Amino acid sequence: MNNKGYLQISFGWLFAIIVGAFILFIAIYATTRFIGTEEQTLSAKTGKEIGILLNPLETSFETVKTTFFTMPVETRIYNKCNNYGDFGKQIIQVSQKSFGKWAETNINVGFANKYIFSEKEIEGKKFYIFSKPFEFPFKVADLIYMIPSTEKYCFVRPPTYIEDEIDELDHENLLLEEDCSEEDIKVCFNFGDCNISVWENAGYVEKNGDKVYFEGDALMYAGIFADSDIYECQLKRLMKRLNNLALLYRDKAIFISRTGCYSNLNLLALSNSAEGLSSSSDLSSINYIVEDIKEQNDLANCKLW
Repeated sequence: MNNKGYLQISFGWLFAIIVGAFILFIAIYATTRFIGTEEQTLSAKTGKEIGILLNPLETSFETVKTTFFTMPVETRIYNKCNNYGDFGKQIIQVSQKSFGKWAETNINVGFANKYIFSEKEIEGKKFYIFSKPFEFPFKVADLIYMIPSTEKYCFVRPPTYIEDEIDELDHENLLLEEDCSEEDIKVCFNFGDCNISVWENAGYVEKNGDKVYFEGDALMYAGIFADSDIYECQLKRLMKRLNNLALLYRDKAIFISRTGCYSNLNLLALSNSAEGLSSSSDLSSINYIVEDIKEQNDLANCKLW
């Protein structure tokens, strides 16, 4: 009898332990799923907030604007780009550190009117950003450059106008040669043996074994700070925007011609060239059309922009 009673008590305890363990498992699983969902929601929210923070960088008639933002925890920002559709999309994906681990997320936040040039993945708590207008020949868009505070760029032998601009920006991580250290990323102008080389006369930036071609300062900075894949994708997006704007200005030219005000700018050729761009190496041929249009517009009695 005693043995039977002993077995019954043991079974009761065993049953209680199994049920308790099952309930604990369900609770942990539900909590983990909840935390994962919250992390994804937070990442999406952070991505949207970063996009909103970039809005004040629209330069209007100013040549450059600069600011920074600080995240509460270590953050990875993934810069993605696609060039599908009429304007393509700027895509931001954010991952933040939680309990010593990086939260996984597949949530992308997209913007049709943003053009961010950076490495594909940047990490830190503080990020510097500045922007410049891209004019080709009229203003196409504001280009935004995003750099983590942990990366310092040393500009070696830049032309005077770039040196003056670096001074004006007064960024802690954009330095001139006299303030640089050995650990900084060297950006050299018109000579090699550096992390990044800018060849002004040839019109290209050489970085990590890749070349990207540029026209104007705005694209030059883009080539310095961005991965080549990001640069080429964003450039194609800019050309899509240029294509649409050129057609709008062409319509404007037709409209004002009814009042006897003629511009005779070759905007259709500009539109077709922009639409046909396959890579940055095509920029120089488009630039011939751009320079001609710019000169004609500057001399015209009825300017389109």
